Amino acid sequence: MHIIDRRLNPRGKSLENRQRFLRRAKDAVQQAVRRSLQSGNIRDVLNGGEVSIPIGGVAEPSFRRGEGGVRDRVLPGNKDFAEGDIVPRPEGGSGGRPTEAGEGDAEDDFRFVLTREEFLDIFLDDLELPDLAKRRLSETEEVTPTRAGYTVSGSPSNIAVGRTTRLAMMRRIALRRPKPEEIEALRREIEECESEEKRLALEAELKSLTDKSRRIPYIDPLDVRYRRFENTPKPVAKAVMFCLMDVSGSMTEHMKDLAKRFYILLYLFLSRRYEKVEIVFIRHTEKAEEVDEETFFYGPATGGTLVSSALLAMRTIIAARFDPTDWNIYAAQASDGDNSYSDGSLVGQLLQYEILPLCQYFAYIEVGEEGEDSSTSDSPIWNLYEGIRSDILPLAMRKVCRRNQIFPVFHDLFQKQQAHSKTEP
Repeated sequence: MHIIDRRLNPRGKSLENRQRFLRRAKDAVQQAVRRSLQSGNIRDVLNGGEVSIPIGGVAEPSFRRGEGGVRDRVLPGNKDFAEGDIVPRPEGGSGGRPTEAGEGDAEDDFRFVLTREEFLDIFLDDLELPDLAKRRLSETEEVTPTRAGYTVSGSPSNIAVGRTTRLAMMRRIALRRPKPEEIEALRREIEECESEEKRLALEAELKSLTDKSRRIPYIDPLDVRYRRFENTPKPVAKAVMFCLMDVSGSMTEHMKDLAKRFYILLYLFLSRRYEKVEIVFIRHTEKAEEVDEETFFYGPATGGTLVSSALLAMRTIIAARFDPTDWNIYAAQASDGDNSYSDGSLVGQLLQYEILPLCQYFAYIEVGEEGEDSSTSDSPIWNLYEGIRSDILPLAMRKVCRRNQIFPVFHDLFQKQQAHSKTEP
């Protein structure tokens, strides 16, 4: 009997064929997802939807009959070329590639609709928290089945054949169960026996051995053993992510939008990939406060700027709730780079000597105006952090001025096995 589970299939579509297509065109679909994240509202885009991939990315492999050796062919209707001439390539590149409007024929892109789950799986496929699980592991609610000896009852699929056979053999030897070879040898001796009296004695002995063999089965239900499993706690690493965002008056609506887009990606990444990661939201002006998710993303705020207030709040929360010996500590800070002149020294001391030594990774994102050139001048915070950054301290820095830079920067910061460069992108 064959059972096919189609409960997860979209109506009118084959889940197996769909997953096979996504595996085959994985690179092209990933590129399409990244392009869609570079414009528009991130929360709307991450709900899934239609993506376009080049038509060449959906070609299936095929077998063709090979033609060995050298062959001469005469093509009818040829008036322009003679034997040995080199035929030039058509203008517009190789066949099958799209061309610009008015430059020749082109093939349309293949449009494919991704569900939210498929979109998120592709989006998060090559991202991870850097250096996770370097600190002490802790027990959680997750369990995994482990071998725990044998039992006399259980599922037929868990029968321990070796142990059952060994116990059955021990029982047969202890009860002196006749071997099949002994019974067969006795039967041959009866057939060859010529003495009637001896034959009767041998037949009586054969009957006794046969009856004893039936009373002592080859395998008794008492011999059967099943493999036993127990659920044991599975150790996993605990991690906490601190989200620090500047909401002072110097942050324009465009800058706040860039920062929120980055944190939306970060929140989605953490909540989707890591079930046991705590997220702490801290926003600051001249004073810092821990807030909930709704207030962090949508609550209005304005005021002066003291970056040290956010670092002090982070230090206080770590001391109260997150022991560095038990937790992997991460932080992501977004700011426009402005700060009070008198606050710079305190920020440098807090970051270099109290925050970074406790962190597995600290990412600083500096947001700017739409038409601003990030390479012309550096902000006070950028210069301060640049002086602190070293190969030893886990500090990464990036600048973002436009919406389409959010995803590349985020992907660069959290890409798997990525060595984070010290140079500005």
